[in-house]
Order: sequence, then C-alpha cells, then structure tokens
Amino acid sequence: MKIDLKPNEMVVKASNSTYLNGSKINGKLILTNQRIYFKAEEENYNQEIISADIQEVIPFKTGFFSDNGLNIVKKDGKELNFKVKDRDTWCKLVNQM
Repeated sequence: MKIDLKPNEMVVKASNSTYLNGSKINGKLILTNQRIYFKAEEENYNQEIISADIQEVIPFKTGFFSDNGLNIVKKDGKELNFKVKDRDTWCKLVNQM
C-alpha cells in the first residue's frame, strides 16, 4: 500500500493495523511528520488525520491481555480507534508531531 506524500512530508512509522469502528477494517497505519493516514483494504474506510486536528492520544486494551489499542481523539470530539503493534512507540511518536 502506498500513499501520495505532500511536499516535505516523510514517513516516520508504518505498520499493519485494524480500524475498530464497530466492525474491524484491516489496513496499514502510516505516520508521517504531518499526518496520520489509515490506508484501508477497503477504499471507503481510509482515514486522514492532520496533526493540528489531534487533541489527545490514549492507549487502551483491545482484550484482557492485549495492550495494543490506540485511541486518537480529534479536536472536534471524534474518536478513532486502531489496533497496532508496538502501541507505546506509536503514542510517543504521535505526541511528538
């Protein structure tokens, strides 16, 4: 999966992910120095989050022993939940944007 990068945009981290919105949508979560992009296997579920729109990043458990949930709260109140590997690194990198 590939996304079109904007001028001066660089990929910081990318990994397989699942978008959790009531149903599970598999895809790839891509963090750049300007935004977070979820490239879904199904086109209708692609998500783009500009760094200025992010209010908070909250880690959560997706299961009893699964510390792999990443909740991104946007300034408009919308919450996007993703299942990712190495969640703590994702939280740290998003907070550094």
